[in-house]
Amino acid sequence: MARKRTATLTEAELRLMTVIWRKGEATVSEVADALPGDLNLAYNTVLTTMRILEKKGYLERARKGRAHVYKPVVSQDQARLKAVRHVVKSFFDDSPELLLLSMMEDEKLSPEEVERLKKMVDERSTG
Repeated sequence: MARKRTATLTEAELRLMTVIWRKGEATVSEVADALPGDLNLAYNTVLTTMRILEKKGYLERARKGRAHVYKPVVSQDQARLKAVRHVVKSFFDDSPELLLLSMMEDEKLSPEEVERLKKMVDERSTG
């Protein structure tokens, strides 16, 4: 049975998108070459994953000479936000407050990070 496609990025898709975001645009070969050597991904694996990313709306493909060049349609910030919204909906009853409370209780936040979060919450509630 085929695996269900996710709207957010899988770890494998994120690895490829990170390369493309960094480069701005890339061919399949350029992405494959930029991946860490220990991954040992075949060209066809990278191609298949990039086609999936195109179907999911993360990439667009254009022909340049004989090669296909892929460009991101979704920015890294947009992808992060989409992932966070998915996590909030799936694990925190669609409550950003529960996510923040969980982070505050579980993570080792520095006093500076706590102050930045407080400032952001204050600015959001007054502006």
